[in-house]
Amino acid sequence: MNDDPPLRRAHLVALRFLSYRPHTETEVKSRLRSRFPAPIVEQVLELLKDEALVDDVRFASEWRAGRESHNPRSGWAIKRELVAKGVDGLVAEEAVRDVDDEDNAYRAGLKAAGRLEGSDMLTFNRRLWSHLKRRGFSDSVSRRTITQLWEEMDARSESGMQEEL
Repeated sequence: MNDDPPLRRAHLVALRFLSYRPHTETEVKSRLRSRFPAPIVEQVLELLKDEALVDDVRFASEWRAGRESHNPRSGWAIKRELVAKGVDGLVAEEAVRDVDDEDNAYRAGLKAAGRLEGSDMLTFNRRLWSHLKRRGFSDSVSRRTITQLWEEMDARSESGMQEEL
């Protein structure tokens, strides 16, 4: 790296920003532009790309994996989040190409369904529907997931009643 003090300061600011979590090129650029001139920002971005610290393709893949494992959403919602973070639309599309909405909806609904145990069918449907819609799932996927979770919950409660007898 060049010994230019503003370039070195900008690089350090970017490294500190990236130390918390990965960020997109757009996020880093936005962060640096508030403190440094555009030519310095562009140089720092090139350095970060060369160091493999900024890579929107990898970011999109990691973001998707994190969403699927910790807070499942639909492929459409994940793509929307990526684009909002500055990832190119084609890169975001590729990252979510094979997302399994059925599986993600089931996992997203399972946790919420556990909190709704003992609810009547109308309340269960209404709350779970809202929960799944906020996570970007389509009507048809939401409907199938709610039906499956209701049937599973109903079967568990029936088997629990039979054990009591």
